[in-house]
Amino acid sequence: YNGKTDAIREPYRPIPSGAISEGQVIFQIWFLLLGGMGIAYGLDQWAGHDFPSVLALSIFGSFIAYIYSAPPLKLKQEGWAGSFALGCSYISLPWWCGQAVFGSLDRPVYWILPVLYSIAGLGIAIVNDFKSVEGDRQLGLNSLPVAFGIDGAKYICAGAITVTQLGVALYLQSLGETTYAAILLGLLLPQVFFQATLLLPDPVANDVKFQAQSQPFFVFGILATALCVGHHDFSV
Repeated sequence: YNGKTDAIREPYRPIPSGAISEGQVIFQIWFLLLGGMGIAYGLDQWAGHDFPSVLALSIFGSFIAYIYSAPPLKLKQEGWAGSFALGCSYISLPWWCGQAVFGSLDRPVYWILPVLYSIAGLGIAIVNDFKSVEGDRQLGLNSLPVAFGIDGAKYICAGAITVTQLGVALYLQSLGETTYAAILLGLLLPQVFFQATLLLPDPVANDVKFQAQSQPFFVFGILATALCVGHHDFSV
């Protein structure tokens, strides 16, 4: 579904460049889909789940991936919906799967916190759209850089990433998890630095460099938060 889009936005990619055939793409899709489902079901068996929660999450994630690009919904056409769908795919789905395998999803916080944290993932998704803003505009894709312009979208991006993590740090502090809150704030500082030195000055030229230098701190923050919440005793 992205062939025509990529032919304009990124013609060097494998499909528009002709490096891979349509038949090979279809084979890879089915191989990865069925292989992933098999691994998910195996994890459910290993964890002793009565209900195959990891498999269910994998099916849901595959559905989101499909409607992101496929008509009639094609979430990528709408900036907010598409970016948040990507953010949830980056953050919520793997978080839920990890919690399901190594713990349980028996508290609302295990569902709600990853979804809220995915607002930061929305910011990460916006970074991916800066390089393709002209192609998106030609194809009628209302990405956030198209809707708000490069300057508007870069501040939405930085704000979503920063404010979300500040809010999560405050939540961890409210649980009495001062150490984890401090860790998250410490990991946020270099992200703010790279926003100021790379993202905000020129998000189009610096998108890859920003992702490479900032995202490791972002991912470690997610991991620290998930470990904190997963091990916190909510019964106290």
